[in-house]
Amino acid sequence: MADARTTPRSVRAGGPQPRPGKAGTRQRASHSLEAVVSEAAALLDEAGEQALTFRALAARLGGGVGSIYWYVSSKDELVARASDHVLTDVLVATEGAAGAEDPVEGLREMAVAFYRVIAPRPWLGSYFQRDSGLQPNGLRLYERMGQQAMRLDLTARQRFHAVSAVTGYVIGVASDLGRHPQDGAAQDLATFDREDASRLDEAADVWRSLPEAEYPFVHHIVDEFATHDDEVVFIAGLDLLLDGIRRQAGR
Repeated sequence: MADARTTPRSVRAGGPQPRPGKAGTRQRASHSLEAVVSEAAALLDEAGEQALTFRALAARLGGGVGSIYWYVSSKDELVARASDHVLTDVLVATEGAAGAEDPVEGLREMAVAFYRVIAPRPWLGSYFQRDSGLQPNGLRLYERMGQQAMRLDLTARQRFHAVSAVTGYVIGVASDLGRHPQDGAAQDLATFDREDASRLDEAADVWRSLPEAEYPFVHHIVDEFATHDDEVVFIAGLDLLLDGIRRQAGR
């Protein structure tokens, strides 16, 4: 049975009317939407958003640019669909969390899984839930997190604020603390860790050189900063946020 995510919108609209290519001609699709989107996600991971062009994607797929336009009308739509494709991993990883005995722990597990998918992908955070029609997985993840909040003794407004705060924290911290090399591409973690450690050492040396009377806090935490792990920092902040939600719910 055809799935809405793998059926061209032109077909879903009621007839096989392909999109015109850039030159105004019509070119029959030689791929599937799933292949186009998954290859786009791979290209984004390898080289960043700037490298994702219809021409580059068509070259990887072995067809013409017009065959890409059969399925998507713009780069924004393509990246939105690619981000939704990647979020499949979060849904799979958090299936068990939906039935957690403690809803706050379930929400925590979902948030951590979400972070781990965004952190290596600088391009992903800004596209989360940009278009619910193109990104059903983003909406499913939001719903799954919201259902945990519904198990807490909170008002509708408090639940909305709680889930919004958690998703906003995940996206914001993943973008700030996560892997974001200059070209916006994901990076091999071993290579990144070596480069990141070198940058931390350099920054820590600069902080230690500052006058302690003027920067007492910086000197107080500089050793922690020099050896910190981004995910540990993220989880520590997440636990503070979730503790507030737990207290608000009277738990």
